[in-house]
Amino acid sequence: MKPNVDKIVTFLKHQPRWRLIAGAVVSVLFVAFFFRSGHKEGNGEAATFVARRGLLDIIVLEGGSIQALESQEIKCEVRSAPTKILKIVDEGSLVTEDDIKTNKVLVELDAGELQKQIVQQDISYESTRAALVDAQEGYAIQLGQNLSDIKAAEQKARFARLDFDKYLGSNVTQKIIEKLNIEKDLAATQTNINELTSAVLASATDDSPGKPDDAAGKSGTTSNDTAVASVPLGPSPLASPLVPRATVNFLPYAKLEALGEGQAKQQLRKYEDDQQIAQLELAQFKSNLEGTQRLFDKGYVTKVDLERDQLAYENSRLKVQTAITARNLFMQYDFSRSAEDYLSKYIEAVREVVRARRAAVSKQAQAQAKLKSSQGLFNIQSRTRKDLYEQLDKCTLTAQRPGLVVYGSGRDEGFVYGQEPIREGAVVRDRQAIITIPDMTKMSVRVKIHESYIKKIQKGQKARITVDAYADKVLDGEVYKVSVLPDSGNRWLNPDLKIYPTMITINEMQSWLKPGMTAKVEIFVARLTDVVYVPIQAVSPWEDRQVCYIPNGGGKPERRVVDIGECNDEFIEIRKGIKEGERVLLRPLAKTADEPDDSDAKNNATGKPKPKPKPAEKPNTKPPRKG
Repeated sequence: MKPNVDKIVTFLKHQPRWRLIAGAVVSVLFVAFFFRSGHKEGNGEAATFVARRGLLDIIVLEGGSIQALESQEIKCEVRSAPTKILKIVDEGSLVTEDDIKTNKVLVELDAGELQKQIVQQDISYESTRAALVDAQEGYAIQLGQNLSDIKAAEQKARFARLDFDKYLGSNVTQKIIEKLNIEKDLAATQTNINELTSAVLASATDDSPGKPDDAAGKSGTTSNDTAVASVPLGPSPLASPLVPRATVNFLPYAKLEALGEGQAKQQLRKYEDDQQIAQLELAQFKSNLEGTQRLFDKGYVTKVDLERDQLAYENSRLKVQTAITARNLFMQYDFSRSAEDYLSKYIEAVREVVRARRAAVSKQAQAQAKLKSSQGLFNIQSRTRKDLYEQLDKCTLTAQRPGLVVYGSGRDEGFVYGQEPIREGAVVRDRQAIITIPDMTKMSVRVKIHESYIKKIQKGQKARITVDAYADKVLDGEVYKVSVLPDSGNRWLNPDLKIYPTMITINEMQSWLKPGMTAKVEIFVARLTDVVYVPIQAVSPWEDRQVCYIPNGGGKPERRVVDIGECNDEFIEIRKGIKEGERVLLRPLAKTADEPDDSDAKNNATGKPKPKPKPAEKPNTKPPRKG
């Protein structure tokens, strides 16, 4: 090769200069002519496509990952603090039905801190339990003491009433008591005593009074709640002002016909009997004295006999005066004093009933408040203790369903700062997924559909799935679920990007499918029959319309406005403007025959650049398959 080049160089050196210049000019003209003719021929032979009529499938193509349609997530449910993983089964292990029957341990978490808390909580639990038993027993004792105090006060009032009735008679005392409204307070006292009696009986017949068992502690109730609620603590009729001191005039009752059968009537009758007997004796002695005086005047008796009868008469007269004075003193002083004394004792007894009732209400309220407080503390400690034991049980996670063990959740949860990968010794937080056991019999593909195409996707649409690891195998699927809200996982990176997670189920069960495999999904949105279609790059925007360019022999191509329809990744439907068999340019030219400089003229006239028309919608789909 090199000797030939040397010969050419030697030949050119020996040629005249004019001949070299002429040869260069001829070469330039030849090159210019060649490129010009080549450009003209290129206009006529640009890449074209003949419009077709036939079947056009509208498909949405998206990539995603294989995952189980249903799966069991084993999460950390220890809420106390981040917990360390002590033991965990190997990822990829197969959980069988036998493992479920034998309660095979999949994960064992560190429970040391929980055990320390349980020891402390057991101490607090027993302390509050003892306090609750003491409060319950104290409440029962107080109920009985209140009942005893009120019964003793009522008994004293009843005895005072009997003494009052015994002295004046029940008829007279009833009128006086009704006048003073004492019987009303006693009736109210009897009602409250009955209520207290029922509460004490309810407490006494309890199977385990004052001794809460574990079931009662876990449920937050005690066996003595019924007794506590059965005794009212509101204001009672005895809470009214005490009965005032009586100012009763008893003299109108100081008559035999006015008094009842009582001690006062008996005493009054005795005084009257004594007076009557004294008066009869006085009349008799007076008659004797008069007879003796007549006999003495006639000389039949001695003076001694006369003086003896005179002395007997005087004694009898003095007895009459004494009986009258005793009766008057009793009527004026002793009767009123005794009657008022019995009435005062009765009123004071009623007051003691009132005081006993008030004291019972106060002491009962204090005992009930202490009991309620003890119950509340015991319930809190019981729930806390129960929760700690439940947390301790959750430190050992066993197999619940068969499947393949996958670490983590197996889903796109996003990055969590400071979160360690799942392994032995790693620290996990509350509600963090540790193991996912997918159901390998029902697999699906999770894809993310852009918002511009989501309106075309509906549940039940057929799909075709291709797994990258097994590209030669095509699986049939169906749209199972379309999210109504966009995925928020990428909102920080690109807030304007709206994608909707969609689940595509795989109809066939394949043993080679594994969670996490990459797959492509073709969702059949629609199938257009007997339509004209051209490649999608053959349609271009022009002003506010869509156009195609038709080659015109050796001249400029013709711009033709078209009405477009649905499209897929390669082809677009032409509803109007292009007929079957017409040839269109695949790459439109900058200028056409009918618009040499229209755009430049319009731009110069307005002084503003012409707005660029929106391109035709081009979904990320795959070319249609025939048949």
